Amino acid sequence: MERDTGLSKDTLRVWERRYAFPNPARDQHGERVYPIEQVEKLRLIKRLMDCGHRPGKIIGQSIEILRALGGGLGKESTGPVDLEIFLNLISSHQLPELRSLLSQTMARSGLQNFILKTIVPLNVAVGDAWMSGRIAVFEEHLYSELVQNLLRNAIAAIQPQGRTPRVLLTSLPQEQHSIGLLMAEAILAVEGASCIPLGPQTPMADIVTAARVHHADIVALSFSSSYPETKVAESLKQLRLALPVSKHLWAGGNGSARLRKPIEGVQTVVSFEKMLDMVKLWREASA
Repeated sequence: MERDTGLSKDTLRVWERRYAFPNPARDQHGERVYPIEQVEKLRLIKRLMDCGHRPGKIIGQSIEILRALGGGLGKESTGPVDLEIFLNLISSHQLPELRSLLSQTMARSGLQNFILKTIVPLNVAVGDAWMSGRIAVFEEHLYSELVQNLLRNAIAAIQPQGRTPRVLLTSLPQEQHSIGLLMAEAILAVEGASCIPLGPQTPMADIVTAARVHHADIVALSFSSSYPETKVAESLKQLRLALPVSKHLWAGGNGSARLRKPIEGVQTVVSFEKMLDMVKLWREASA
């Protein structure tokens, strides 16, 4: 369910208690069993949350109303032709062709522009196609794994410069999304920063220890929209207190963008372009 909807099990259980939805049955072992219509509704809710809707406002609505709230998300893509070509390759299961086209696009545009101009809008288009039923869950998973492998290979090919800032990249437990972390690492690597990638779901105490032993200048966390807003704020406050004042704390992703109030000592990364500006400002201040 976590993989099929993008929502963590803790979020689903909180919603069960708070909103009486989802309402899974139980099998003979007492394990939750989710009807397919509830899975579809949860996928719609997750996609609308990515667009800024709050779960408490939409979780009680019918599937028809949720689709209507999505507006054009259920319609055919009207974006650039390139995105439509990618979507057609995904939905027709042409993985070698998709991998080749992505690789060629990256070679032509360079890694940073590839992420900013192709992967960022393509991720949105794939999410829209997933929500509308144009592509299946397994097709979205295959696309995500292909992009992550491509980014890992590209990062590995970059000769480390040993330059500052030293950026530790990770997410907290129950935040399993990792593609945003890889995109950030790739952009920072091209910029000459030294990255310390811990991958997703690192306990807070380990983040503090890793930042110390690896002499990180910046600790950057990623929060998806499914991560509870109150938990984002609480976790960032705790981590800010645990880290030395000299270490900067950045928070990115749709989850951190939903914070209602700024947190002292925490900088919000609203976009990858903004992250590049933040690196520049950090270097100027350090110099």
